[in-house]
Amino acid sequence: MEFLELAAGRYSVRAFSDRPIEPEKMEKILKAGQLAPTAVNFQPQKIYILKSDEAIEKIRTLTQFAYDAPVVLLFCADTSKVWKSPTEHGYDTGEMDVSIVCIHMMLEAWELGIGSVWVRGFDSRKVAKAFELPGHIKPVCLLPIGYPSAESKPYAPWHDTYRSIEEMVKEL
Repeated sequence: MEFLELAAGRYSVRAFSDRPIEPEKMEKILKAGQLAPTAVNFQPQKIYILKSDEAIEKIRTLTQFAYDAPVVLLFCADTSKVWKSPTEHGYDTGEMDVSIVCIHMMLEAWELGIGSVWVRGFDSRKVAKAFELPGHIKPVCLLPIGYPSAESKPYAPWHDTYRSIEEMVKEL
């Protein structure tokens, strides 16, 4: 599949089947995250695979946006490994790097027929506490993943709505 075809066809899946993700497909999804670019290649991502009944129940008590996915990936930034700007005090690329990793994994999952939805609707402090994350591990986003259910379809008002290239881009 060509990249633009893959990108145009992918949609946010919010209804999942109970079909388990095969281990070899999960390995490919994780490999896509490993290959993702990060600032200065510091690779600050820490990914938790939530799939036990206990972990899934816990994340569902913290956010409605885990949906009915059989697996939820919790993406975090290891603040001890992030690139910190020497010219802009307080700026680091942790969230950006982790988001890039997440998107690589999202697209690889789609290529494999596995749906997902990038979400942020949670209190990162509550998530860190519930999963007993070390202080230097900062929750950034979730990626509920799994095979789309038979009822799953793109959300019509958003899926095919794009700003024009002319509106989005300005050449200087």
